[in-house]
Amino acid sequence: MSVWAVLLIAVGVAADAFAVALGKGLVLRPFRRRDAAAIATTFGAFQAVMPLIGWVLGTGFAPYISAVDHWVAFALLGGIGLHMIVESLRGGDTPSQARLSPRNLLVLGVATSVDALVVGVGAALLGTDVLQLVATIGLVTFLLSYMGVLLGRRAGDRLGTPAGVLGGLILLGLGTTTLIDHLGTLG
Repeated sequence: MSVWAVLLIAVGVAADAFAVALGKGLVLRPFRRRDAAAIATTFGAFQAVMPLIGWVLGTGFAPYISAVDHWVAFALLGGIGLHMIVESLRGGDTPSQARLSPRNLLVLGVATSVDALVVGVGAALLGTDVLQLVATIGLVTFLLSYMGVLLGRRAGDRLGTPAGVLGGLILLGLGTTTLIDHLGTLG
């Protein structure tokens, strides 16, 4: 697999992490650069580890993984998105929006990287250099996630209270789009 193909795959699987990071940037108050780094590091690490796990699992489990990955992503992203919307409508900045918890980061890390697991299974089938793939996906995801948080912060500063609703809608929409796309009902 060419370097360009690996880079395109990395950008593709990092897109959902970027969108979630953007949503988190909208609601993080007070904003701290270490929070942006924590989000980017978590997303980059999960996106790097999942293809490695998929590669190890190989083709034996591919039908089982691809059969449920969209449901897992939908449930996690949709649930978090709905929670953000409800909390925002209850009164603006809540403790869950103001800071990151390890649990929140873990759930978001898993939710944004389930598709990377399937990429790893595909890499095993194609005989792809898994170390190049893992390193590229991890680095691209880290960079895009960090930029997403920073962009979300700038937009959140301008939007005020509706930023939490917008962030929740982004997560809910991303989860729903993932589900619809995998079920084959989008063109």
